[in-house]
Order: sequence, then C-alpha cells, then structure tokens
Amino acid sequence: MQTIERAKLIRAALAAREYAYAPYSRFAVGAALLGKSGRIYTGCNVECASYAPTSCAERTALCKAVSEGERSFAAIAVVGARTDGPDDETVTSPCGVCRQMLYEFCDQAMPVIMAKSETQYVERSLGELLPLGFGPEKVR
Repeated sequence: MQTIERAKLIRAALAAREYAYAPYSRFAVGAALLGKSGRIYTGCNVECASYAPTSCAERTALCKAVSEGERSFAAIAVVGARTDGPDDETVTSPCGVCRQMLYEFCDQAMPVIMAKSETQYVERSLGELLPLGFGPEKVR
C-alpha cells in the first residue's frame, strides 16, 4: 500500500472518530474502508445502553459500503482513543465480530491499518488477524 493512500485512510478514520457516540465505554473509534472502486467509506462506533445493539466503526463503514453497492475492498484503517483522559500508545485492532464481517467481503491479504496517527501505525493482513477464518466458501 502506498504511503499517500495509507495516510489518506488514516486521516479519514481520524475524522470519522470525531462523530463516535461512546458515552458508556468512553472509547471513540473511527474507521475508513477503501473500496476497490477508490471510494472511501467511513464509520464510527455507536453505543447503546443495552450494549448488544452497539455497532463498531468497522462494521458501520462496511455496512455503509455494502448498502451503497460496494462489494470489493482494498484496505481499512482503524483508530481508537479514550475520550475521558490520557490514552496509551497502543493501537486499536478490530474486534472479533468486525474481523468476521470483514472476512465475508475482503481478501485475506487486505491490509488492516491500526493507527494512532499518520506516522504511528501497525499494519497486518486480514488473514493474520483472523487465521483459519470461516468464510462464504464454507457454506456453499
């Protein structure tokens, strides 16, 4: 992945994080998903007092993209930070449910960029984050 593309995705994820609704966890997350069409779909986490209906940023971006017709993706950037005080220096990775949802639509080689800033990030493939995943090929 090119540095310019990566930085653009991280900036989009940071901007999306500003819209997070996280009054319970106080942990805001933003995601930016790059479609193979070149379009970027963003999402933020949206919490609910009942917790179960809460939607992660990655799934919000993915559902937005799929609902608008995109089915193939090139990369995703994820950023997260505490909203109620100092944050540590670790990056935020997608939860297991988000990894599974991404696995449904994305190639295992797709880059997952987990960032704190444009220059501080960890990049792994989706396959590295979800080895031996259960995908559509298992039910066909």
